[in-house]
Amino acid sequence: MRIDVITIFPEILSGPLRASLLGKAIEAGVVDVAVHDLREHAERGDLHRSVDDAPYGGGPGMVLQVEPIVRAVEALGDDPKRVFLLSPAGRRLEQTFVRELATEDRIVLICGRYEGVDERVVQVLGAEELSIGDYVVSGGELPALVVIEAVTRLVPGVIGREESHERDSFALDGSLDHPHYTRPAVFRGLAVPDVLLSGDHAAIERWRREASVAKSRRARLDPQAPPSEGDGS
Repeated sequence: MRIDVITIFPEILSGPLRASLLGKAIEAGVVDVAVHDLREHAERGDLHRSVDDAPYGGGPGMVLQVEPIVRAVEALGDDPKRVFLLSPAGRRLEQTFVRELATEDRIVLICGRYEGVDERVVQVLGAEELSIGDYVVSGGELPALVVIEAVTRLVPGVIGREESHERDSFALDGSLDHPHYTRPAVFRGLAVPDVLLSGDHAAIERWRREASVAKSRRARLDPQAPPSEGDGS
């Protein structure tokens, strides 16, 4: 899988892309993530490498221009790719969509900044708008990292044990993952559930399923969540 990120602040992404499992996967060539500085596609001869301008109609802040963004995407070549603009107006990123994106050969993530991005970017490039939630951050770089992290961990070879993400929250029926415990068995009077220490794997799996449903119901306050025989305690 290849992911291209277009941004005016490539340094925001450099550290996270070198760390942990994602960094190892990139180094091993399992996934390919390339970060492109949008300012490299500013008008030739512009010493300031400007890629933004004042909004038509007035108002505060600046707007990223359509021309450098289109040039940046077109410079990536003609091979098939899905182009996304990180935007609060976009489709919300959910695990079902993450699984879909993980099957793509190549995606492009455009990071917005300032007051926004010229609307014609979506129209000219046929870009899909994508949101990580109903809130606003200063730019698209951190949302892009969220997308990259969520998608690439489903690519075979990124996580050492494939069954790890099969147990993730939202992986199968939309429920949250079950509670996890490790040593010590008792901490400040709080004990690990006896069943997890029993060695009875069938009972443990049964407890985990019930605890997952109960946790989902408590955390999401979902009145439609199915009843559970136990509360995960």
